[in-house]
Amino acid sequence: MSREDPHDLLAMVFARPREALAAARALLAAGRGPYESSIARQALGILHREFGDLEAAIGELRHAVRLARRSGSADRETDVLATLGIALLQSGRTRAGLSALDQAATRADDTRADGTTRARVLFRRAGARWILGRHGPALDDLRDAVPALLAARDTVWAARALTLRGHVQLALGAVQPADADFRTAQDMLGPTRQEHDSAVAVQNRGVAAFRTGDLPAALALLDEAERRFRSLGTPMFDLVGDRCAVLLAAGLARDALEHADGGLRLLARLRGQATRRAELLLIAARAALQSGDPATAGERAGEARRLFARQHRAWWSEHARLIVLQAEHATPDAPARRTALGEARRLAARLAGLGSPEVWQAHLVAGRIALALGKPGVAERHLARAADVRHKGPATSRAGGWLAEALRAEAAGEPRRLLHACRAGLALIEEHRLTFGSSELHALATAQGAELVTLAQRHLLREGRPRRLLAWTERWRATSLAVPAVSPPEDGELLARLAALRQAEHLLAQARQDGAASAAALERDRSRLESRVRSATLHAKGHSRGGRERRDDDRTGRLLDALGGGRLAELVAVDGTLHVLLCGDGTVRRHTAGPMDRAVAEVEFARSRLRRLAYERDPDQGELHDLGARLERAVLGPVAGLLGEEGPLVVVPPSTLHTTPWGLLPSLRRRPFTVAPSAGAWLRARSAPRPDGGRIVLVRGPGVAHADREVREIAGLYVRSGREVSLLEAGRSTAPAVLAAIDGSLLAHLAAHGTFRADSPLFSSLHLDDGPLTGYDLERLRRAPHHLVLSSCDSGQMAAVGADELLGLATALLRLGTAGIVASVVPVNDETAVPVMLGLHDGLRRGLGLAEALCRARGDDVSFIAIGAG
Repeated sequence: MSREDPHDLLAMVFARPREALAAARALLAAGRGPYESSIARQALGILHREFGDLEAAIGELRHAVRLARRSGSADRETDVLATLGIALLQSGRTRAGLSALDQAATRADDTRADGTTRARVLFRRAGARWILGRHGPALDDLRDAVPALLAARDTVWAARALTLRGHVQLALGAVQPADADFRTAQDMLGPTRQEHDSAVAVQNRGVAAFRTGDLPAALALLDEAERRFRSLGTPMFDLVGDRCAVLLAAGLARDALEHADGGLRLLARLRGQATRRAELLLIAARAALQSGDPATAGERAGEARRLFARQHRAWWSEHARLIVLQAEHATPDAPARRTALGEARRLAARLAGLGSPEVWQAHLVAGRIALALGKPGVAERHLARAADVRHKGPATSRAGGWLAEALRAEAAGEPRRLLHACRAGLALIEEHRLTFGSSELHALATAQGAELVTLAQRHLLREGRPRRLLAWTERWRATSLAVPAVSPPEDGELLARLAALRQAEHLLAQARQDGAASAAALERDRSRLESRVRSATLHAKGHSRGGRERRDDDRTGRLLDALGGGRLAELVAVDGTLHVLLCGDGTVRRHTAGPMDRAVAEVEFARSRLRRLAYERDPDQGELHDLGARLERAVLGPVAGLLGEEGPLVVVPPSTLHTTPWGLLPSLRRRPFTVAPSAGAWLRARSAPRPDGGRIVLVRGPGVAHADREVREIAGLYVRSGREVSLLEAGRSTAPAVLAAIDGSLLAHLAAHGTFRADSPLFSSLHLDDGPLTGYDLERLRRAPHHLVLSSCDSGQMAAVGADELLGLATALLRLGTAGIVASVVPVNDETAVPVMLGLHDGLRRGLGLAEALCRARGDDVSFIAIGAG
């Protein structure tokens, strides 16, 4: 800090907060006069306000105001008074804060304060008005402040004012002008030493990228901003809110909720800003609502609304009320109330008066409630207003507008219009999904289209049109597998993180085995590395396309032709009932299997019994038959007797039934069958090109009983047939070696323990000598193996996400072009699995397909299934 200009201390507060704290304390210890002491107290107040205790901040700033008055400097007093106003506002004392800001602005005018001081006061008052949602008055203040600060060449404050103007314009839906202000502010801050403001500029660019729909860029920029703030030791709670908004738009609602809750806990420890607490509660409520927890959403939004009301923040309070209404309407079995309709109608009017871009959501809620109350005229008026948004704004909002249009058409009994609206809405969501390179985001983004598909399915079910019902089900089932995988970039940093994650997992396993005290620390390291790996993959951009992918008008016809004399059973859940669409002999017929809840319960019961039986040497075959018969009645119903005995059989379950042990069903135990995520995925896998050459790769992972015998005897089968085999035995089965060996191979067999991660499916893994081989590793293959055999427990298990999508090891490979996989969806008895694997490979060696070879090899085993084309 320059002795000649004590104001340098205030410039240092955000640029170098630790130095500023030490310098302010040194200045006070030096016993300087009231003017310089006022600057020191103001600096401490700002530091406490932003990074610590608000009450301490207010105490320091009140002291600074008194010192400024003693100094006789009107400019000094005006400046500190404005800083105090912001602190009071953020503590929830809205009237006192606005009064202090108004007083500062009046003093600046009355005393003909320095133009720069006046402009800074107006900037701060504009910030307060923005916090309160008073956007018009905020812009009025900025119209005076921005030109004055630019004329004074006050670079840092002018950049801050432009940033604020950008945020106000964003709140009003003016994205392009806001983006221009953010970019100008970033350019101005480039040559300065204001590291904090530079980090804020990066954050704001992330917000702008989010509002323009570029979510991968938004996540990358917000991550960069967080790294910068962390290096400064600055907890930025508005960054938490921004990141949560992007995570929600990307479909990562649970991540957003955890992030918001973490911010709330930190804020409570720091005794931070009440305004920030209310905002974080609101974003947590949105996250809970989107993740299917309306009770938590209503609770958080209600608390936020009470805080906003006490803070006199009408804009925010009305948006919290919107979440409360949405949560009430989303609560299962909640009766529609006439009072709720009145509240929704009034809320829509208030949001319209505030200029909120989210007013369409209030009209959508009002329309839904009116439909439930049997008021079609009222519903039509509100749904029509909500549908207006389908022609403007970001893709996700426009898709919401098409949902409102579809609901209008359904209520009016206009099926052609209904299907057009559903088709248009899904096309917009698909456009949105194509911006992602991450397979996780591809899958999660489908959730927004679930209701559009259900509306179309419900109509086609009523109309008795099974062929079109199949086409619409396929339109939104496992669609992430239809998007070509993004070629992995040569990302050395990501590769290093994956290697570090394997090492951490390896060390953690050893520590747990030895009972070492270091296990807890290693577990934290692993979680941190997982977070970094996942974050890096979310930044990947999708393929750029000149237009939408052309859809085949008769995909069902192609499917029926491909089946020949075989059968495909596609299971469809509509409004809680499970239906089976049986395809074959050139037709599609619909059958009712029963309640979906019963099917899910029977799957869970069967899986729990198989977990116990997997460890019995000779399981009771009678019990297995009875268990399978119960399961078959629940998931196939009458279709079990209609499957025929010849030709291929393909089972296409909804994602929630993928973990069904299909080999247990009596009608499937003695016939070849494959399980596919969708009929389209089966068709694509069926046409996957066979690689040149016939490279066969066998991998033995560590710690698997009987694995040595398994891979050696399989290798012997192929060697005796004159086939070349690459064998990676214990000590050589590292992730880089395995990935290099299986890349582009004809057949890969991995005998390694597996772990399924329901919490983060792409971290499901196979255990190798140097640690886990995860789905993220497999996604980096240039060419997937044509056929893959995984002989470990639960290796074929995938998690249901999005609307009807799956994530796991198998989906990572199917998306890359693997034609068929043999894996298990239940625990495997390692000893009895060996003869099954030998029989499987003997069949493959003789030219049988995966499904046929598995059928002949498995005997009484029900653990393994063929996935894909078989």
